[in-house]
Amino acid sequence: MAAHVSAALVVALRKRLDRFALDVRFELDREVLVLFGPSGAGKSLTLRCIAGAERPDAGRVVLNGRTLYEGAPSRRPRALPARKRRVGFVEQHVALFPHLSVGRNVAYGMRARDRAERRLRVGELLERVRLAGFEARYPHTLSGGQQQRVALARALASQPELLLLDEPFAALDHAVRGQIQRDLRALQRELGLPTVYVTHDLEDAFALGDRLAVIDDGRLRQSGALAEVVARPDSPQVAALTGLSNVLHGRVVEASAEGLVLAWAGQHLAAPAQARAAGQSVAFFIRPEDVKLIYPDRPLGRPVAHNLIEAEVVEPPGGGPVRRLRARPVGGGPALEARFSMHSYRELDLRAGARVTLSLRKEAIFVFPEGPPPEAGP
Repeated sequence: MAAHVSAALVVALRKRLDRFALDVRFELDREVLVLFGPSGAGKSLTLRCIAGAERPDAGRVVLNGRTLYEGAPSRRPRALPARKRRVGFVEQHVALFPHLSVGRNVAYGMRARDRAERRLRVGELLERVRLAGFEARYPHTLSGGQQQRVALARALASQPELLLLDEPFAALDHAVRGQIQRDLRALQRELGLPTVYVTHDLEDAFALGDRLAVIDDGRLRQSGALAEVVARPDSPQVAALTGLSNVLHGRVVEASAEGLVLAWAGQHLAAPAQARAAGQSVAFFIRPEDVKLIYPDRPLGRPVAHNLIEAEVVEPPGGGPVRRLRARPVGGGPALEARFSMHSYRELDLRAGARVTLSLRKEAIFVFPEGPPPEAGP
C-alpha cells in the first residue's frame, strides 16, 4: 500500500492471535475516522498496533511521513518505541494516576519541559477541556465525564500528531457523552488533528466522525464517507453490522434501461436500473424510512404508487419521537420494518394483527453490488 502525500496517516497491518487474524488497511487525513464494528472485531487491536502497544506481524504505519512501523515475516521490523511516536491515546478505562493531582496527571507527558512551561501548558489544556481551575483536584473527586476530560488533556499535552480514542465515552450517560463529544469535535477541528475513534455505537460515530471504516472478524469490510457507507452499504454483511433492517433476497425477473423487476416473497417489485441480468439471484435492501403506509381512502401519489404490499402488523409502533412498525406480507415472507415520526399515520389502525398496505418506494430499493446472496430468492 503506497503512501499518498495527502494522507497524514497510512496504515496497513497484519497480526495473528491464536485463531484471530487482523488484516486492515486505511488512510486518514486531518479528520476523524471511526473504526466501527462488533466487540472482538479487531478495532482496539488496530489502535494498539498504531500506538506501539502491540507489535504487528507485518505491514506499515506512516504518520506525516515518519515510519512508525514497517515489517514483514522475512525481515526484522523497524519500529519506533511508543514514547517516540507522538500519538495520544485515550482508552475507555481512564487510568489516571490516583496519587497525582489533575495538574500533575496532565503534566506527566511533559517532563522534559521546565516547571513554568508545564504549568502554563496545563492551564491552557484544562481550559480547553472545560476544567479550568481543577489543577489541585484529585481523580477520585471527579465525575466520570471530568476524568475523561483530564485523560484527553493528558493525551494532548505532548502535542501529538495523531489522536487515538478507544471507546472513551462508553460508560458515560447520554447527556455527558454528547457534550464531551461536541467539545472534542470542536477541538479536533481547531487543531486539525488526525483522529481514529473506535466505537460500536452508530450514534457515537455520527457525533464525531467524518469517515467510517467497518471492521468485522479482523477485516475491513467497507470504508468511505460516514453518511455514504451507512446509506449505501455494499454488502449484506455491512448492512447488518450498521443495523440496517429490510435486507432481502430475491431474483431479477426483468432488467432494462427503465429499471429492474425483482421477484420477492410472491411479489414483483420495481427497482431502479442497475447492472443485473434476468434470472440472477440478488440481495437488496430498502431503508425503513422508505417503507410507507398507505391511507385506503386517499388517492395514491406518484412516490408511493409502486410496490404495494398487503401486510399484517406483527409489531405495533411504540412510543418516542420515531415510531417503528413491523408488518409481514399476507402472502408470506419476512417482516418489513417501517419507521416514521410520531405525528404520522395516527388515523390508521396499527394494532398487532391489523391489516395495512405498504409501499416500497421504487427509487429507494438498492441491489447490493456483491455477487449472489447465500440464500436464493423465489
